[in-house]
Amino acid sequence: MSQSLRIALFVYSTQPRGSVVHSLELGEALQALGHQVSLYALDKEGKGFGRIFTGKSHLINAQPVKGEIEILIQQRIHDFLDYLSDEHLQSHLYDCYHAQDCLSANALAILRSHQKIPHFIRTVHHIEAFNSPYLQDCQNRSLQEPDRCLCVSSYWQDQLRQKYQIEAPIVLNGVNLQRFSPACDGSEDRLKQTLQLTGRPLFLTVGGIEPRKNSLTLLIAFAQVLLRFPQAQLAIAGGATLFDYHTYREEFFALADRLGIKVGQSLILPGILSDAELAAIYRVADAFVFPSLKEGWGLVLLEAIASGLPVVTANQPPFTEFLSSQQALLVNPESAQDIAQAMMTVLQPEIVRPLIQNSQAVCSRYSWQTSAKMHIEQYNRLLTG
Repeated sequence: MSQSLRIALFVYSTQPRGSVVHSLELGEALQALGHQVSLYALDKEGKGFGRIFTGKSHLINAQPVKGEIEILIQQRIHDFLDYLSDEHLQSHLYDCYHAQDCLSANALAILRSHQKIPHFIRTVHHIEAFNSPYLQDCQNRSLQEPDRCLCVSSYWQDQLRQKYQIEAPIVLNGVNLQRFSPACDGSEDRLKQTLQLTGRPLFLTVGGIEPRKNSLTLLIAFAQVLLRFPQAQLAIAGGATLFDYHTYREEFFALADRLGIKVGQSLILPGILSDAELAAIYRVADAFVFPSLKEGWGLVLLEAIASGLPVVTANQPPFTEFLSSQQALLVNPESAQDIAQAMMTVLQPEIVRPLIQNSQAVCSRYSWQTSAKMHIEQYNRLLTG
């Protein structure tokens, strides 16, 4: 094993979004390899991660903000900077400073410009298209300022190269097979009762209601499924986000009302689930449906596959980087008809059995241990110049 490194990971939230899960799992895997990891996270709710982290956690109080998103972003960057005072940085020295998002990358860029830290790395999970000049500048700085960028998919690697002339080595995502598996632990019946998961078939998606999750089109597709399977349920778990999708959510619920889809009956919205509840809801579902329009990777797809579920997802990268048509039903995400047809097709035993069997090979290719080793290689390359 290489020399033990002191590594600081920075992430914008404690809520279970993709980059947060990535940071936690990567941190644990780095710890298991003998490195010392500290995880810094903005903690808006004051509830922490909702799981045990074996490294050191630094939970940063995120101050309340009123106003436009630009004001929020500016405050969140300052929340990082206020916490990372001279006194803190002098008493917490690291070999590597690693940002997982735009906010923490901007904060680390400021610290490096003031010679408070020697360098920093950023993982690019995806690139947003902002209308706001401030937000676009913020993103540009977070991509152009790091001493090294890393990337989780070939698609976003290509986007970085084309749009920013940045060469970002790939570091894989992974899936925790100890947390996600088909093996029931006795909590499933209680969860079904608590969340009123009484219908069949039960379709699950994770990520909340927002534009890039394609929630409106999924709802229209589900309405078509209900015509054939009136007892079906769609559960949309999760929903933690930095941005305000209030208008989109209002449109979603108005559409549900027009389609006659009743919240709490056919449509179940459990919100943010605990680690144990999330693992259990995968196990009680019949299929996982994820026709997202834009993702950094799609960690939830790996979690669903590890839990033994057949999956329906968009026929586009990054999903097609790790899933083939023999492992998932790949659909046009802009066609509600295509999504609905796939949701009904995935219920057929002769279709679902080979999908589940073929998809299991994906889990063996994506482990957090492998990801951690790839990160250590990149850290050492930075440190050796």
